[in-house]
Amino acid sequence: MSYSALTHHFEQQHHLQHLGAICGWDQATMMPSGGNQARAEAMSALAVLSHQQLQDPKLADWFASANQASLASDQKVSLAEMHRQWRDATMLPSDLVGALSLAGSRCEHAWRSLRPANDWAGFLPLFAEVLNLSRQVAAARADVLGLSRYDSLLEQFEPGMRSATLDSVFNGVKQWLPALIKEVQDKQGSEIVLQPQGPFAIEQQRALGLDVMALLGFDFNHGRLDVSVHPFCGGVSEDVRLTTRYDEHDVALALMGVIHETGHARYEQGLPAQWRKLPVGQARSMGVHESQSLFFEMQLARHPAFIAQLSPLLERHFGTQPAFAPDNLAKLYTRVKPGFIRVDADEVTYPAHIMLRYEIERDLIEGKLEAKDLPERWDQLMQRYLGLSTQGNYKDGCMQDIHWTDGSFGYFPSYTLGAMYAAQQASAMQQQQGSLEQLIEQQLPSIFDWLQHNIWQHASLLDTDALIEQACGQTLNESAFKQHLQQRYLG
Repeated sequence: MSYSALTHHFEQQHHLQHLGAICGWDQATMMPSGGNQARAEAMSALAVLSHQQLQDPKLADWFASANQASLASDQKVSLAEMHRQWRDATMLPSDLVGALSLAGSRCEHAWRSLRPANDWAGFLPLFAEVLNLSRQVAAARADVLGLSRYDSLLEQFEPGMRSATLDSVFNGVKQWLPALIKEVQDKQGSEIVLQPQGPFAIEQQRALGLDVMALLGFDFNHGRLDVSVHPFCGGVSEDVRLTTRYDEHDVALALMGVIHETGHARYEQGLPAQWRKLPVGQARSMGVHESQSLFFEMQLARHPAFIAQLSPLLERHFGTQPAFAPDNLAKLYTRVKPGFIRVDADEVTYPAHIMLRYEIERDLIEGKLEAKDLPERWDQLMQRYLGLSTQGNYKDGCMQDIHWTDGSFGYFPSYTLGAMYAAQQASAMQQQQGSLEQLIEQQLPSIFDWLQHNIWQHASLLDTDALIEQACGQTLNESAFKQHLQQRYLG
């Protein structure tokens, strides 16, 4: 009885989260700017309502009773995931949850106009408020979990992951990444690469994106594609909302963004239907989620065999030109060059962008770095890791990402963890089914079947280590990622 009551209660939570997700999608894509204050207040109220329901005193009794009940193994895992979500909610007072939601909505909305204006002075007080509230959240979580403040936030996105592990993994990457970047640039320096000649009309880019989503198996009966300032995948499994952004002079920007977000979406659409309304039916972690988007974008879409399928699609929508030849596209989509913008970075320099953000957000939350000092630290690390200066260039520096505007501290490591998990999955898939080249050319759906069987269908029924070990034969290991980069870029 108690277990049934808990499942009903958490199914109601799912419905509230569904509404919040669609409200957030609308805020980023369709809502007129004048509606932001009202929307921020409404989403704050919804966040407080959801939080209060999770703090309902009777849940403690239900959990105590359910823990004594005779449950099937999958029900026990489901109970544990519900308990973890309940535990997270009871750590925080509702007024703090509401305050962070409101401050985050205000900061994120203002960021959309302040970033293009390079207005750090205007952004700073809004960001400082979000940081202050996020530190309060971290302190409250740390007291209950017995973790450091940063690890308590990392736990939200990567259950079981700790900064000590990240330090070890990232320190390993630092040992070989700088030399690899230089070696690849030296190798590519003599290559002749043709740039596609635009402009590329946005409507034609959208049509191309929809064709590629169909090629990748996206279910349009349960999702759609729109435009936002920062690409994302939101909504719920039954109604997945993807967004991208367009540049009439760069067709790859939106195309690769769509492919990346389609990886997220296929994971969401592939989660087990019988568990979707419960915590156990959600994605295991953001690192696992990013492994799916990066598998699609990096392992798959930048593979020469897949590029050979993109080439005729580009010609169908934009006409024939030499730059659309498969060999040229393969060179174009694997160019390595340090740049300012994370979302535009190649897969070789990308880890440097993540390590920079990880070190900064860890110090911000632990109180070792203040908001006002963020631009200076950002510039220091950009020069150290990528040889670039962002002094005075806030829009391409510390203001470029949306994540910190709503307090999503602890999220950034998921991207490089995802790249590593994706490399491990590609390696395991090829050991079991043959080369990616052969699979892409002859059996593209079998790739998605492998991901469905090994990753998607398990949702949170397994912890991250168990999921990756079962699928790949070992837990997190940077070696597959290093090997992938060396093979692709150095031959």
